[in-house]
Amino acid sequence: MPAVPAFDEMTSGDGRTRDAYASVAAWLRSLPEGQLARRSLEAEILFRRLGITFLVYGREDVGERLIPFDVIPRVFTAAEWDLLARGLVQRVRALNMFLHDLYHDAEIVRAGRVPADLVFNNPCYQVQMHRFDVPGGIYIHVAGIDVVRVGADEFYVLEDNLRTPSGVSYMLENRAVMMRLFPDLFAEHAIAPVDHYPDDLLRSLRRVAPSSAGDPTVVLLTPGSYNGAYFEHAYLADAMGIELVEASDLFVADGGVHMRTTEGPQRVDVIYRRTDDDFLDPLAFRADSMLGVPGLLSVYRSGGVTLANAMGNGVADDKSIYPYVPEIIRFYLDEAPLLENVPTYMLRRREDLAYALDRLDELVVKEVHGSGGYGMLVGPASTQDERDRYRARILADPANFIAQPTLALSTCPTFVDSGIAPRHVDLRPFVLYGEEISVVAGGLTRVALREGSLVVNSSQGGGSKDTWVLQDGRGAATPC
Repeated sequence: MPAVPAFDEMTSGDGRTRDAYASVAAWLRSLPEGQLARRSLEAEILFRRLGITFLVYGREDVGERLIPFDVIPRVFTAAEWDLLARGLVQRVRALNMFLHDLYHDAEIVRAGRVPADLVFNNPCYQVQMHRFDVPGGIYIHVAGIDVVRVGADEFYVLEDNLRTPSGVSYMLENRAVMMRLFPDLFAEHAIAPVDHYPDDLLRSLRRVAPSSAGDPTVVLLTPGSYNGAYFEHAYLADAMGIELVEASDLFVADGGVHMRTTEGPQRVDVIYRRTDDDFLDPLAFRADSMLGVPGLLSVYRSGGVTLANAMGNGVADDKSIYPYVPEIIRFYLDEAPLLENVPTYMLRRREDLAYALDRLDELVVKEVHGSGGYGMLVGPASTQDERDRYRARILADPANFIAQPTLALSTCPTFVDSGIAPRHVDLRPFVLYGEEISVVAGGLTRVALREGSLVVNSSQGGGSKDTWVLQDGRGAATPC
């Protein structure tokens, strides 16, 4: 457990309700007994009808399941959100510049600001992207940046997701379900909308279509129905009014990518792909891939089709690069980072390794290429046997691990079996890069439903809740 008390987003240390939650607290006090329980059950029924599930990999006994939904919203004032959004825009702009540099002149490496081996030996670095100018200079069309809060104005970036970030469908459906369950509550608050996201995303994608495309055709490429995020792929394609396609629906001919339709082949200009790099083109990457389109890379490099996100982005969101992002911001923008990283020990360094091994009971240790909460050690919640086994893994390959202090993640009021109680949360805001870089005023709040738990990942038992940004800047309720 964290040694430092967690920042409670609703209640200050002296027991006063913070501005952001003033009206929500009054609403909670006014609810009849049993109302939250009834609404929680209704929400679960709605999510089941909608088929909003995700797949748990490696768990044959679980398969698809719902992400638990909490009916008490998380709330930010406009001022709080402005601070966060400016930091996210700055970060994505710098990381986009970093990717362009890595695949061109690698000036940041030449300057000694980022180690060469972390870039060029990185399994996510795609040599096929070398000297390729991506359309519009945009590598990161969509980003999901994981953020944690530890104080009133203290936010830390936990992870950058720049490849195929997921979760936006839950942000949208959480809002839709909340509006259906509590229409009166929304009538009393000026809450920034999120339902414009599909239109904004489509507009951004059409903007980077090849110049030869008069009325660009955009499709969403999914690995298929067995993918854990398939619901989201289908949801977004429907919301954007575009075709959801699998690899078998596409083929390469005459210097372009075409989609098979009942009316014959149709040229495709932009592919919003939710398939990982290694599976996109069996002629260029994994020859055994049945999820890719043979020849796709060649058409992409010739300018015949645009891929979003760009290939090769993984080198910028790898955990081995994460400790250098503040330096990346300074190098390209000549600005101080508005959002800090979590202090990070790189176990490839001898002194960091020694420090971490002495404090495994205090630290969170992660695999450099890990994700989803898998392969990590949460020291304060671990047993001696777990630490001993993890120590052996670290010593076998220290460069494959980073370590961080156990942060006291902020808490929000959450409805659990025992009633309303604080639970730890994180946040995944979604950033779009189109004509400019914008942040959707909301994002996906993930909540650790077990008391004291800091693991919010849905695959590890976490839930989610609607995220409000109040538009009046003070947190007081105002009519819409």
